[in-house]
Amino acid sequence: MAATGSDNKRHRTGGGSSNGDCEVSMEKLPEHIISDVLHKLDLESLCTAACVSRTFCSAVADLLPAVSSLDLSGFFLDEESLRHVVRRVQESKSLTIDCLQIKNDSSIINILHEHIEDLSLLKCSSLSYDILSAIGERCPNLRSLLIEFAGCEAPERFKKKLTEMLQKISLLESLSIKIRGTFNDVFDLRSLELFLPKSVKSLKLQQTDAHFSILWLDEIRDIPWFKLQRLSLVLDVISDILLITVVLSLPLLVELDLEDRPSIEPSLQSDLTNIGLQSLQVCQHLITLSIVRSRIYDYHTSFKRVDNMGMFLLSEGCGGLESVKLGGFTKVTEAGFSSILHSCQNLKKFELLNASLLSDLAFHDMRGVARSLIELRLLSCRLLTSEALEELSSFSNLEVLDTSGCRSIADLCLYYISSLSTLTKLNLAEADITDKGLALLGRGNSPIAQLCIRGCKRVTDQGIKFLFHGEGKICKTLSLLDVGHMPGISDAAIFIIASAAKALTDLCLRYCFHVTDAAVKMLVDRPNYKSSLLQRLDLYKCRSLSDDLVMLLVHKSSFRGLRWLGIGSTLLVNKRDDFSALCNVMRPWLVVCFDGCEFGCHDGWQFHKFVASSTMH
Repeated sequence: MAATGSDNKRHRTGGGSSNGDCEVSMEKLPEHIISDVLHKLDLESLCTAACVSRTFCSAVADLLPAVSSLDLSGFFLDEESLRHVVRRVQESKSLTIDCLQIKNDSSIINILHEHIEDLSLLKCSSLSYDILSAIGERCPNLRSLLIEFAGCEAPERFKKKLTEMLQKISLLESLSIKIRGTFNDVFDLRSLELFLPKSVKSLKLQQTDAHFSILWLDEIRDIPWFKLQRLSLVLDVISDILLITVVLSLPLLVELDLEDRPSIEPSLQSDLTNIGLQSLQVCQHLITLSIVRSRIYDYHTSFKRVDNMGMFLLSEGCGGLESVKLGGFTKVTEAGFSSILHSCQNLKKFELLNASLLSDLAFHDMRGVARSLIELRLLSCRLLTSEALEELSSFSNLEVLDTSGCRSIADLCLYYISSLSTLTKLNLAEADITDKGLALLGRGNSPIAQLCIRGCKRVTDQGIKFLFHGEGKICKTLSLLDVGHMPGISDAAIFIIASAAKALTDLCLRYCFHVTDAAVKMLVDRPNYKSSLLQRLDLYKCRSLSDDLVMLLVHKSSFRGLRWLGIGSTLLVNKRDDFSALCNVMRPWLVVCFDGCEFGCHDGWQFHKFVASSTMH
């Protein structure tokens, strides 16, 4: 990995302008100082440091075998690259791998060893359930396991392999297994307590059946050694009986995360009501609560049998909550939601989804509300306006603000936001903001690293100019920008982004119909030598692009840091074979997505294995 522009500038200061001078200056640093500095860096930073000088390269090589935690989630490595990297770090106790390009179980099995205590295998689109029994054989000291499978219609085989694994990892404390891309393959939790290690404190499963879950919770109630503290389930339906069974069976519960996906309207007997929420008062240790009814089917269902009284009862007994996420409570008004804000004095994260009756009045009087709030997410709450965010400036610790889908949020909101000195993530998707609003943000003091203005259709190229030419902090701090679904964005805006956003690594341009080849070439030839390398680029449905752009990847100097490229529904899909050849020979770390996936295929990877291609997705 090449040194960054800021590194290059630093090399030229202090009496030296050549690589030889740089090398001499590095040689003068004591070895223990270099070692102390490198020990504090993550893997990507270590790779960059190794490119600075021969001294640093040697120091990094000496350090790698002692690295205890290896996080490769930001890299899309193929089998050969993965084997090469892990061979250099053989004693790591923590290992996280993005398996999107891993096609064979053996590629993972061969790198498993007895030193691993924390293992995360993400996006296992091509791996089988056999990997589970292999983990049990090779990782006897495992404490934490997270694994994501693509759906396989083999529930009995899954249960068999899971049982084999659990019988051999007696020290396991945290188990998280997600099966994506299927509606039929569910966890049958019955008899699972016979094989779960006594040390398990955290259990997260997707997806399972509510009936199976209730039966299982009844079984473990009388097991004295079973002391689960964290439970996360994705089910077909959340009901009163489920919540009541949870609180009676798990008295030490600290974290409860429940999501359901009903395909039909639940009956009164099988739905959640105020009584179910009231039962949570028994959980005296609960600090994290998430209850969400998702809308993944065409049928938009919600918790129609919970109203303000349910929220009042919840807030009365759960004042110790630090994180609250509630989705699909369409009968609850601002009075019910504000009772949570006022009762939970240690609240750090607050998220509401599809709260159709939530209005500005919930945030009108914030006296008495804890100022400890770090994350505030209000998604698809259509009655909210900018007035709801007027008191944001009093939350001095706020780092994340998400109002995506709140279409009445306007420019005035950006006036309030611009004064937040700790805000790093801002999502204003579908807001009614204009170029003038972005001018306010561009002059602001917020060190925003991630900004989403997707679907803000009144923003034009001029707004992007105001954003980056306002002399605020955002030019130096912004690393992720999403300007998708914006008809007013053209090449002119991309030229500004390419030259002014010095820290940019992720750029989404999906559905920007007026972006042409010239804009993409500008991203390749970013004029500022201080700029970071672009790592992820989404060009989905940019219909003005030609298929000649594939030639940009022929030159190694072009997009040399690119790891993920989305080109679905563009003329570039006609060059599938060319992309495949380029990736196999020159860019094995690059994933080219021909579907409509978001950044990194984080939601959609489960369907990739059904695409007829060996290296493309």
